[in-house]
Amino acid sequence: MPEAEALPDNAISVRGLKKTYAGSKKAPPKTALHGIDLDIPRGSMFGLLGPNGAGKSTLINILAGVVNKSEGVVQIWGRDIDHRPRDARAALGVVPQEITADVFFTPREALEVQAGFYGVPADERRSDELLAALGLSDKANAYVRALSGGMKRRLMVAKALVHNPPILILDEPTAGVDVELRRQLWEYVRRINAEGVTIVLTTHYLEEAQELCDTIAIVNHGEVIACEPTGQLLRRLDTRNVVVTPEHDLTAPPVLEGFEVKPRANGAFSVTYRSGQSSVEQVLAAVRAAGVTIRDITTEDPDLEDVFLAMTYGDKTRADPTKD
Repeated sequence: MPEAEALPDNAISVRGLKKTYAGSKKAPPKTALHGIDLDIPRGSMFGLLGPNGAGKSTLINILAGVVNKSEGVVQIWGRDIDHRPRDARAALGVVPQEITADVFFTPREALEVQAGFYGVPADERRSDELLAALGLSDKANAYVRALSGGMKRRLMVAKALVHNPPILILDEPTAGVDVELRRQLWEYVRRINAEGVTIVLTTHYLEEAQELCDTIAIVNHGEVIACEPTGQLLRRLDTRNVVVTPEHDLTAPPVLEGFEVKPRANGAFSVTYRSGQSSVEQVLAAVRAAGVTIRDITTEDPDLEDVFLAMTYGDKTRADPTKD
């Protein structure tokens, strides 16, 4: 019997990846990726974030075999896409951003056809299991055209998993999906991740990435500008908020020299300070000096949205890329 392949440390490994799109008479060539280096650990829930046009879709399309790279080395599940392209792509299940569905098939038929494309033997197919896992059992024999947008998106997840790939790429999977369907989808994704499937997620819902992902990479202008465990990335910012509820209603929040003050709901206001330059006690002293009697306070750490905006939109005063 042939010796089984050892499991790779990284589900996906990218080195020096470049992509330049050819120009035309009206437009010069455009470089979408500028030598990206990236490792996605096996078994991780990995977030790939960036503003529109940052290069995320180009990277995913290269991994999926839709776009040819210009330079660099890409390994998927330890298989080089140049030397073992079919084996590399077989290790991937990709759920694209755009909803694509064969509207004249039923969900069960769509999964059976997809499994056939991957050469999955009939007795090894999991169509009904996947439909049940994604809450589509009662629609198994309905035409796909009759499904809601959220159901079609869940069907796309099922189609990506018919060949039991060790890596699942989700490109904006919850766009246009209501809260309950989003919750169901994430419950399933968490479950298969716990079973060992590596998840690569792109999303514009930053709270999703913060809650779900153990590691996050931020791509901007075709370069990886950060790739760190989520907690470490959140510590990039040294700003904190103190939310003050005054004892008596104020006509306007106080003006505090050296601090940014913003109104909040129900008469409260927030005071933003730098943890490396000030302390909560100094903030409270400034509030009291402004004549405000404090009834209650809460503190807030930065969230992923703060980090994302600071790193991708050049707010150099709020993020220091050299900090851990």
